[in-house]
Amino acid sequence: MKADLTLQSGRSDGQVRKSKFGLLMKEFIRDKWLYLMMLPGVAYFLIFKYVPMYGLIMAFQDYKPHLGFMESPWVGLKHFERFFSEPQFGMLFRNTIIIAIYNLVFFFPLPIILSLMMNELRRERFKRFVQTLIYIPHFVSWVVVVGIFYMLLTTENGILNELIYAISGKKIAFLLEPEWFRTMIISQSIWKEVGWGTIIFLAALSGVDMQLYEAVRIDGAGRWRQLWHITLPAIRSTIIILMILRLGNFLDSGFEHIFLMITPTNREVGEVFDTYVYTKGLTQAQYSYSAAVGLFKSAIGLVLVLGSNWLAKRFGQEGVY
Repeated sequence: MKADLTLQSGRSDGQVRKSKFGLLMKEFIRDKWLYLMMLPGVAYFLIFKYVPMYGLIMAFQDYKPHLGFMESPWVGLKHFERFFSEPQFGMLFRNTIIIAIYNLVFFFPLPIILSLMMNELRRERFKRFVQTLIYIPHFVSWVVVVGIFYMLLTTENGILNELIYAISGKKIAFLLEPEWFRTMIISQSIWKEVGWGTIIFLAALSGVDMQLYEAVRIDGAGRWRQLWHITLPAIRSTIIILMILRLGNFLDSGFEHIFLMITPTNREVGEVFDTYVYTKGLTQAQYSYSAAVGLFKSAIGLVLVLGSNWLAKRFGQEGVY
């Protein structure tokens, strides 16, 4: 009797598995073009994001290119200990954190504010013109952006400095004085990327039901009430998700941008983890040490993502996962 029941349960389990597999294959065949469209993105992340993670083992080795990963001697946490004991660690950590906080405080809210302002525009042609105008800087390389600011701010015939000189009789060395470095970094980031950052928020705003606005207008709500009670709650989940993702790149200050702006006079306030990794890894060929620094930075980003996602869930909001 028990044997018969076991056979019957085995057959039923097998049939269930076959039916699930059959349903899965039907869905795959039905949506085959969607999966095909997804393939380049999956391939990109596999090839350029996950496969290179194998190289992180060099952070725990004294890596020698001629020996390879398998033959290079293991040194454990030697490079991490060296990094934390370096006199430059405090300066690097301070500069990276300050620039990251500036980006979070001054840059992150601006695309939201700009999206809300653009959402209030009623003339479609003018709205599209403004969108095009603010998107263009995103496609300009950092080399060109820094070159433009150089021409504006240099003490030698810089347009802005010439104007300041005409008014006050003196010039300001924006490009050399350390106190201006972080202001210029954030200003350039805002000018270049704030328009592009509005795309996601404008897409979220386009999905808001217009009948909600009509209902609150009937109740006598003005523009500010509509903004507070309908518009902002509609994009709250988008804001939280982008904030979590932003925290994942919290310590990514932007290598190319900062590298182009650093000079010997402002290096004390401009040197960050990204430029330090470049200097040690590529110019001085300290591959294992630079890999350890990069791994430390990535680990901090992972902790911030997990922590912020947990907090979002804790307060009843949608997280990344």
